[in-house]
Amino acid sequence: MLKVLLVDDEPFIIQGLKVIIDWENEGFEIAGMVSNGKEALQFLENENVDLVIADIRMPEMTGLELLETLRKDKKSDVYFVILSGYADFSYAQQAMQNDCTDYILKPVDKEMLLKVLNKVLVLKNEKNKIDEDNKKMKQAYLAGHLISLIRGKYDEVNLNYVKENMRCEGGARYVEIQVEQFPAGDEILDSDMRSLQRKMYESCVAFLGADSAHCVFDVSVNEKVYDIGFICSDYMAEEAAKNERKYLEDLRRYICDNTQKNIVMLVGRKVSDISKIARSYGNACMLRSFQGFRIVKSIYYYEDEVKISADGIVLCKDSLDELLRTVEQNNHVEIRNAVATFYDEMSSMGMNGESMNLNINYLLFQFIHLASEQDDNVNQQEILRLISESSFKTGIERGSRAHMTRFCCEYGDYLSQLRKNVSRGVIGMVEKEVRDNYATNITLKSLSEKYYVNSAYLGQLFRKKYGQSFKDYLNNYRMERAAELLLRTDKKIIQIAEEVGYHDMDYFVNRFIQVKGCTPARFRRQMQSGE
Repeated sequence: MLKVLLVDDEPFIIQGLKVIIDWENEGFEIAGMVSNGKEALQFLENENVDLVIADIRMPEMTGLELLETLRKDKKSDVYFVILSGYADFSYAQQAMQNDCTDYILKPVDKEMLLKVLNKVLVLKNEKNKIDEDNKKMKQAYLAGHLISLIRGKYDEVNLNYVKENMRCEGGARYVEIQVEQFPAGDEILDSDMRSLQRKMYESCVAFLGADSAHCVFDVSVNEKVYDIGFICSDYMAEEAAKNERKYLEDLRRYICDNTQKNIVMLVGRKVSDISKIARSYGNACMLRSFQGFRIVKSIYYYEDEVKISADGIVLCKDSLDELLRTVEQNNHVEIRNAVATFYDEMSSMGMNGESMNLNINYLLFQFIHLASEQDDNVNQQEILRLISESSFKTGIERGSRAHMTRFCCEYGDYLSQLRKNVSRGVIGMVEKEVRDNYATNITLKSLSEKYYVNSAYLGQLFRKKYGQSFKDYLNNYRMERAAELLLRTDKKIIQIAEEVGYHDMDYFVNRFIQVKGCTPARFRRQMQSGE
C-alpha cells in the first residue's frame, strides 16, 4: 500500500476525498489528514508517505510553498499532487516546474483522481525497479572487489572500496556454504544445482539483513562446486548476543529450513583484518579437499580439522614415501601392505587423531601434486574428494585403514589412467554412445566403467569440452531428438517422450520447456504454422 497525506483547510474537501474512492482497492491508504502546509511538514517529520495531495490556497503555508520547501530542502522525494481551481491554473503550472507529479482541478472528479493515482503507481513501480537495479549493480560491483580480496589478488582500490561500503571492523573468517555433497557418479542437472545455489544465497542474504553484502554468490566458480561465500565478522555474533559457533549454526539451520536441504559449512581460520581474508579462504578450500577423509559434520572448522601441536609436525616420512611410491606404481598388493605399515607406524608412535590427520593431509597434498603433473587442466582437488567419497563405504570409519586402502587403490588406478592418457578419444566414444543409446538409461558412471576411466575425471573432461555436465548434454541431446520427432511425425507427445528416454510425462514437458522455452505441443504448432 502507498501511503497518502491529504492537505486542505476545508474539512468537506478532505472528507470528500476520503470517500470518493475505495483507496485500499486502488493500492493506497490514507496515512493522515491536515489543514495546512505547516501541519503537513510537522507530520512528515515523523511519518513517511509516498504521496501528498494538497490544495494550493491554504492559511499558514500554501500547497505551493509546501512543495517548494520539500524540494528545496530535499526533505522528501514524495510524489506531490496539487488541488487547484480554474483561477489557480497558473499556480498549478508553476507547481509543475517544482517537480509536481500532477494537478487536479476542483471539484474533484472521481475518474480524474483515479487516473492520477494510476500515474503515481506507475511512477512508483518504475522508481522501485530502478532502485532495485541500482542496488543489484552496487552489490555486484562490491562483490567483485570482495572476491578480489578473497582470492588474494587485490590492490588498494579493491580494499578501500570494500572498507568504505561494508562493515569490516575486527577479525573475520571465510565460510564456504554448500549443499551436502552428492556421491560420486550421482549426477544432478546443472540447472537444478544452480537453482539450489540461488536459494542458498537468497536465504543467507535474508538472514544477514543489513550485513547482506558479506554474502557472495559463487566464489569458487569450480566445476561441481555450487557454493556461496560468507565473510563472518566478529561483530555479527557479538551483536546477536551469541558465540561465533552458535551464530554460524543458527545461520546454517536457517538456510537448511529455507532450502529443505542439508547445508554444510567449511570455516577457515580467523584473520585479524579483511585484507587477510584470502588466507582464511585458502583454509576453507583445504577443508573441501580433505572433507572426504573426515567424520561427516555439518560445520567443519579449520582449527579442529588441521591442528599443529606445540611440538611441531611429526611425519612418518619413510612409510608415507613408500605408500606414495606404491600408489604411483599402482600395485594393489603393495598398496595394501604400505597402508598397513603406515597405520602401524602411526599407532606405534602413539599418534592421536590430530597427528594422524596431519600425516593424512600431507599424503593428500602429495596425491594432488602427482595428478597435477599429469593433467593440471582440471580441478584435481575436486577429483580427489570425489574419489575419496566413492571409496568410502557404510560400516567403515572415514580416514580409517580400510577407507585409506580402498582410496589408495582407486587413486592408483586414476593416476595410471592419466599416465596412459586414456582420455584421448574417450570423449568421442562417449559422444557416440549418446547418439546410439540416448533413449536408454545411460549414465556417466556406466560409461566410466565401460571405458575404464574414473567417473570424476571423465565428468570434468566432459565439462571442460562442452561447458556443461554429461547429464545436461544428454538431456539437451534428447530434447533435440524430441523436437525432430515433433516436426517430422504425427506421433503423440507421450509416445515421443518414451522414444527419447523419458517415462515421466511431466518431467519430459518441464525439461522441454527449459530447453526450448515452450511446451512440446506449442512448439509443434508454432513450427507447423510458421509463427
